[in-house]
Formats: sequence, structure tokens, C-alpha cells
Amino acid sequence: MLARNPWNTSFVGRVAFADIGGRQTGWSGDRCAFLGRNGSLADPAALRGRAALSGRVGAGLDPCSALQGMVELPAGGSVEILILLGEAGSVEDVGALIARYRATDLDAVLATVEEHWADILGAVQVKTPDRAMDIMLNGWLLYQTLACRIWARSAFYQASGAYGFRDQLQDGMALTFARPEMTRSHLLRAAARQFVEGDVQHWWLPSSGQGVRTRISDDRVWLAYGVATYIEVAGDEAILDEVVPFLDGPPLAEGKHDDFFLPRTADESASLFEHCARGLDQCLTLTGADGLPLIGTGDWNDGMNRVGEGGQGQSVWLGWLLLKTIDLFAPLAQTRDPNRARIWRAHAVTVKAALEESGWDGEWYRRGTFDDGTPLGSAMSEECRIDSIAQSWAVLSGAADPARAATAMASVDAHLVRPEDGLALLFTPPFDKTPLDPGYIKGYPPGLRENGGQYSHAAMWAVMAFAALGEGAQAGALFALLNPINHARTPAETARYKVEPYVVAADVYSVEPLVGRGGWTWYTGSAGWMYRAGIESILGLRQRGRFLTINPCIPAGWPRFDVKLRQGGTQYDISFENPSGVCVGFARVELDGAEIPAGPNPLQLPLDGGTHAMRITLGAAVSMVNA
Repeated sequence: MLARNPWNTSFVGRVAFADIGGRQTGWSGDRCAFLGRNGSLADPAALRGRAALSGRVGAGLDPCSALQGMVELPAGGSVEILILLGEAGSVEDVGALIARYRATDLDAVLATVEEHWADILGAVQVKTPDRAMDIMLNGWLLYQTLACRIWARSAFYQASGAYGFRDQLQDGMALTFARPEMTRSHLLRAAARQFVEGDVQHWWLPSSGQGVRTRISDDRVWLAYGVATYIEVAGDEAILDEVVPFLDGPPLAEGKHDDFFLPRTADESASLFEHCARGLDQCLTLTGADGLPLIGTGDWNDGMNRVGEGGQGQSVWLGWLLLKTIDLFAPLAQTRDPNRARIWRAHAVTVKAALEESGWDGEWYRRGTFDDGTPLGSAMSEECRIDSIAQSWAVLSGAADPARAATAMASVDAHLVRPEDGLALLFTPPFDKTPLDPGYIKGYPPGLRENGGQYSHAAMWAVMAFAALGEGAQAGALFALLNPINHARTPAETARYKVEPYVVAADVYSVEPLVGRGGWTWYTGSAGWMYRAGIESILGLRQRGRFLTINPCIPAGWPRFDVKLRQGGTQYDISFENPSGVCVGFARVELDGAEIPAGPNPLQLPLDGGTHAMRITLGAAVSMVNA
């Protein structure tokens, strides 16, 4: 059975198909004929008896693809039924594809697929006292990131297939260790969606190139952040010299938030370095009265699209991201464009001062300011008094006053983490009756999605921030609280959560009667960040060029954990023992049976193509002589 949609201009001519090897005795393209009038998938009429399906196909029906065939199964016997679903560019291509797989050894095909996934997901395998953590880190998180976020870019709750500029840049960071070539390819793909002026398509459709130009502010920074992070891991500084074209298109009209159109490829091309630099340059020009970056029509939180629509509202969170990006990217500019590096670093000094002067609220950092200067995310705010991401990135940027950063994260723990409900909120209280309009976020009911629910993407940053502070107990407990497996351990929990317990949900509701109800699953950047939070922040495993660095921050109650790691031709089998019940630090390190200096954190080991066994004892460092 073939299906096509000539009205979908992006896929004119594409043909979908369903095939059961020619065994059909009946068929229908009419959902009503299969389900029956007032029927349901729980009890479809077509499965109640031996009556053939209607045979109706064509346009104008409530469409489905139903193929019916009879199977005789002898006592004690078995039968194998091959069902093929797919699509191709033409009817002829469909016929060739079906003929190929009807005649193929499908056991061999399945084995190839399994080997492929084992190779990707097996790059790092862990065994910790937290079995639920192991299940997610050893397969599901990276699978969700690659299969759904990077390849399909589609799921039950979003089916556009579009690339998000900032979204897939972040997803790609989780793949840099296992599949650096995929990360590299996407960095160049994303750079090609940047306008000559330095701003970008916030999202675009790869089938047509159409996309949306916006005033969303953080898009300008993520390319440099993603490129610098990739180079730090892969050691591939040559990527900066890759030449990529710009886009050309009409600028946004005064007062307009966004514009969807098909841009043309500009006459101008430049190195990836120049693409990154133009984004940063434009961000520097968009600075508010307090010296903080302008929030535009949303920073990371697109729902806050009217906080700064007048061109005056500022973002504390974006200030932290900008500081971290300059810290990572300016050294790469030192030999290519030292004047730019000097300007960026000088700007970073003023932004850092502004964050501490205007951003600090007493117990935490503010989220930003509205156009009229009213603070957002302040103790004086009736709604959105404290926002998670401004606190987490104060730590992750490495730029905040250490005492204030620690206080800010303690405030996150006190005000936003609700262990009894298994929630870590984005902010609290939700927007509801505030006279200032933050944007479409207020259109969500209080406690749902970004409006004061758990937004898992942000919660993963909190895990990483606690680990960066050396707070292994909080990092481990928050990871466990966010782990979807732990939301469905009993029938009662499953009935409350209601969504898949093996993939991360973008959001979890925080208000009665829906407290603990999972929201948008599969298609969320939370999966990639959760993987990084577990592997990099808690277990402390990072690649730095041709070296592996180890610097765990674990719950003190863990007696041990084990890691098997494969990178290229290098393999490490590492056991960590924790007899002293500590979160951080090395007391003794053995490599291939020989003791080596524990040294200062982190440990650095060569990715030399060899096979190595390590035994690491956590605890306070002692000299090898005294040992």
C-alpha cells in the first residue's frame, strides 16, 4: 500500500509504503473501516472476525494503512511475518526497496543495527551503586539524543523536523566523545544558517531552508560556545579555518519579533572563526543600561519574549553564558585576531562587575530586568522570585564570586528542589497575575512547562553546578530525583507520571491535581545535558584533546564505581574505591599495576591507543613516600 501527499510542497513526490510480503487478502486506507464506527484501538472491528477489510483507498478518507492477511499456526508451531514500513523518492524506488528487503537476510540486518548502536553507546559504560543511573548513562540518554534530537528532530509532541540553532548545538556536545565527526559536521551546518550581520535563523527546515529570524539573544553566543567546547574535547582547532557561507535576508522591521522566510545564500563566505566572532561581536553591541546583555525577545527561555521587547530589558543568565564563552573562545582568537580577543576580554570585565553589582539580590542572582528596569527573579518579585538558571550558570561560568555562587545554589536547593514531589522547579512562584507581561510563558497554566514547572533542561545544569562546587551529595540526589526511572517504580508512581520511564521528559508539572505528571517526552535537550551531567560532572570523565581527565564528584555514600571507556584504539578499565566516604579527591592511583602520583585534580591520562587497567582510591591525597 502506497501513500503520498502532493499538497506538502516540501516533500512532493515522496512515497510512503506498508508491505506484508504480498500476503494480504484485504486492505483499507480508511481508519473507520479498521476501527469500526465508534470503535477504538483497544477493540478494532477488523480484529473481531474474519471479514475482509473494505478495500477503500484514496484521498478524502480519515487515513490509515491497514493490510489484512490470514495466518495458519499449527499446534506447537511458529511463523515469521515480515512487515516493511518506509518511504522513498518514487514508486519505482519503493518497489526496488521492498524487493531488496524481501530478499535480504533480516537477521543479518538486525545484527548490523545492533552492532552500530553498541559501538556508539558502548564508548562509555559505567557501574555505580545507582542502578537507575547506570541504565540511563549506558544507553538511553545518548540514544534519545542521537535518534530523536539529532536525526529525527521529531517526536510525539513536535513533528516539524526543523533544526533549532541553539538546540542541536547543545545536543551535539554530548556526542563529542563518542562521535566527534557528527559534532563537527553540525557545527559547520549551523554556521551556515547565520546572517551576514551575525544573528541567525532561530530554527530552520532543512528540506527548504526556510526558517525564522528573531531577536532572541542567546543564539548569537552558542555557536562560539559549541565550537570552543568541541575543540577543547577533540583538539581539532583546524575546524576554525573551515570556510562557510553566510545567509542574506531582510532585517526585522522595527517592533517585529520575528519573520519566517526563505533567505538566500549570501555572496560572502568566511571561516568558522569569523562566524563565531560575528555572533559575539553583535552580542557585545546589545548591552543594557546596567552593563548586562539585552534579553531581546527571549534568551534561553523563549517564553519570556516580552520581558525586553522594547529593547531595554536585560538578562543576568546571558551574562554568565557570555563570560564562559569568552573565557573559552578568546584564547582561540589570540593568534587569529588579537584585537578582538582584547575587546572581548575587556567587555567580560565590565559584564562581570555588572553581574555582581546589579545582578546580585542578596541570597541569589536575579534573572534580569524588564524594559522599565523592574527586576525579574528577585526577592521583591511577587512571581518568579528565584530562577534556577541564573544560579547554575553563576557556578558553571566560573566567573561569580565563589561565596555568592555557593549561597545561590543553596537557595536553589531550598526554594526550587522539592524531594517530596520528585521535582526541581525552573522558578517559583509561577507567573499568573503579575501586571508586567513576561510573554507567552504566562499563557501556560501556573506550574506547567516553563511556567514554574520542572523544566528538566535547566535542572540538569543545577546537577552540574552542585558537582562543580564539590557537593557530591546534592549532585547525586538531584540526578536521581530527575531520573525518569525513579518516577515509575511502583504502579502508583506510574499512574501519576504517565509517560515513558526510559527517556527524559522536558517538563514535569508542579501543581495539583497534576503534581508529578510528565509532559513533553523524547524531544528535549535535557537528554544530552543529563548524559553530560552524569558522565562529566558526577563521574568526572572528560576528554581534552589526546588526554582523558578524571575528576569525579560523587555521593560520599558510594563505596565504589567502575568505568569501561573506549576512545579510538584506547581502552581504559577503571575501578574507583571510596573507603573513606568522600566526594572528591584521590588518595592512591595505580595504572597497569604500578602506582603513579595522584597529583592535583584532575588526573590526566594519555589516549595512546593502548589497553589499560586503573585502580583509583578516593580520599585525601598522601605522598607516595609516606604511602
